[in-house]
Amino acid sequence: MKKIITFGEIMLRLAPEGYYRFVQADSYGATYGGGEANVAVSLAGFGLDAAFVTKLPKHEIGQAAVNRLREFGVDTSLIARGGDRVGIYFLEKGASQRPSKVIYDRAHSAIAEASAADFNWNAIFENAEWFHFTGITPALSDAVAAICLEACKAAKAKGLTVSCDLNYRKNLWSREKAGEVMGRLMEYVDVCIANEEDAADVFGIRAGNSDVTTGKISHEGYKEVAAALIKRFSFKQVAITLRESISANDNNWAAMLCDGKDYFFSKKYPVHIVDRVGGGDSFGAGLIYGNLQGLPPQERLEFAVAASCLKHTIEGDFNLVSADEVKKLAGGDGSGRVQR
Repeated sequence: MKKIITFGEIMLRLAPEGYYRFVQADSYGATYGGGEANVAVSLAGFGLDAAFVTKLPKHEIGQAAVNRLREFGVDTSLIARGGDRVGIYFLEKGASQRPSKVIYDRAHSAIAEASAADFNWNAIFENAEWFHFTGITPALSDAVAAICLEACKAAKAKGLTVSCDLNYRKNLWSREKAGEVMGRLMEYVDVCIANEEDAADVFGIRAGNSDVTTGKISHEGYKEVAAALIKRFSFKQVAITLRESISANDNNWAAMLCDGKDYFFSKKYPVHIVDRVGGGDSFGAGLIYGNLQGLPPQERLEFAVAASCLKHTIEGDFNLVSADEVKKLAGGDGSGRVQR
């Protein structure tokens, strides 16, 4: 079985207990997470050979991040070691009409200050068949954006499939800078993953008759978005998650997949949210799994949406579910009854 390689930043996540606000908290729970690390954990949980590439300090906090990935079956042998700090993000969970809030403390992290010399992509991609990154990673610094471009070029030279989740983060860079940098990277991408806002924020491609604030979703509008992305970048597949936000606790969750010819829409799940961080990453991992398993487009999409639905019920960034659990939900068993 060939490897899936993911590349990005893993961060220390600090969150108050339950639904406490930052100003109320006198203690914080510590876990780890980050877009591409979350994807690697999901894929390892599905039984695939997944490796995560990053740069982490040699000190104990960096080692704790490595240990957590190993705990869930991720190959950490390709992680570069060095630098001074692990990025941190603080998470305040929202409730009802109060949204969740994230505060980043990730400047000067080891990966943000990495250099091209830290990564030998020809060696990293040996015996690999898939490479995944997100728009968060090139936003970390100009140097990391250049490393991403080098990785994409090496992946395509070795015949890997390349996927990217656009994942625009306004706290990391401007829309103009994102569009410029991501536009260069998209030349090498086969599978593009986005949510309702990413295509608009990064490339100015908007869905007609949709409003993410009110939860209004137009299927025809997102068909137009997928078609525009494929026309501009020649993607083989475009997947768009469709979140109808009723409140911070309750969403309707679905997605669309375009394979360049046809459009597929998943079933819609009403989700009562335990933790929504990592929801998009779990969708991306499910889509990668479906592709690698040779599932037809509709089944591929249903697996990805079911995987992400389950992630919303799990504390922390990581989606700690098996492929069998996902298949059961995708197959129609969403009762939540006790399994004995």
